[in-house]
Amino acid sequence: MLVVLLAAGAGAGVSSLLSGGDSIASGVAHDLMSAASLLDYQQAAGTCPGLPWTVLAAIGTVESDNGTSTLPGVQSGANSAGAEGPMQFEPATYAEYDQPVPPGGANPPSPYDQLDADYAAARDLCANGAANGANLDAAVFAYNHSDAYVTQVITLAGSLGETQAQTVAAGTAGGVAVDWALAQVGTPYIWGGETPGVGFDCSGLVQAAYKTAGITLPRVAQDQYDAGPQLPPGTPLEPGDLVFFGGGPDDVTHVGIYVGTEGSQTVMVDAPYTGVDVRVEPFPPTVGASFGSDIYVGATRPSVLPPT
Repeated sequence: MLVVLLAAGAGAGVSSLLSGGDSIASGVAHDLMSAASLLDYQQAAGTCPGLPWTVLAAIGTVESDNGTSTLPGVQSGANSAGAEGPMQFEPATYAEYDQPVPPGGANPPSPYDQLDADYAAARDLCANGAANGANLDAAVFAYNHSDAYVTQVITLAGSLGETQAQTVAAGTAGGVAVDWALAQVGTPYIWGGETPGVGFDCSGLVQAAYKTAGITLPRVAQDQYDAGPQLPPGTPLEPGDLVFFGGGPDDVTHVGIYVGTEGSQTVMVDAPYTGVDVRVEPFPPTVGASFGSDIYVGATRPSVLPPT
């Protein structure tokens, strides 16, 4: 188990976590884990009503730095206590909670597969007190029988999420927009769609995400690009920046929201086209580079626009 050092006062009590399923990722969360890991935790926690994703993410951070640790037992084998994988399961416990295999997981399920392990951990917590937020302390204690561990996880969890109001107040409207858009992953593409849980097209997703952040954008991709402010080519992207594709600056046909980097790739969340749900996907970060039959036209930073 890894030790995570927290600043005094950074945590929050269990009571403040009970609504954590609707919280968005804080700057601390983005610093500690990749966008892909964050999304995996959020989706896995969603299988257990009442389990804040922040608690699941805190466990993954404490146990293995979200799968990046090179300590024994994380990538292969077991540690001195016999625990395996990024969520550090005892083999018998993992076997109890490894089904069903989540979409994209290893089959047969493996404790070393991050997605399999995240979903198994959510089931473990759910069975031991997290369901409907009944007793998060008990659920975390059942995961690792240590009062100090419970305190560490709950404290860290309190620093991983924040309300949209807190994020807007901190001046990070782009963070609100990208986190809201990530929560729509899996929503169907619908031409002209702009409704959560029903469907989005590319610019409808962008407009709805920034509306949540308090900024009104035009409805279609070309107008969103023209609304700017446009970033000079080569400007480092920030989460929430809008990235545009098409035939050129006067022929913009698609827009996504920059999320961050995953390995060597830059990724965005977007509503691609009919038949493909809202998703996170890579794109070329160099202006003029090919993206399918289009090119990457450029980016804007609407987060600096005044609230409306």
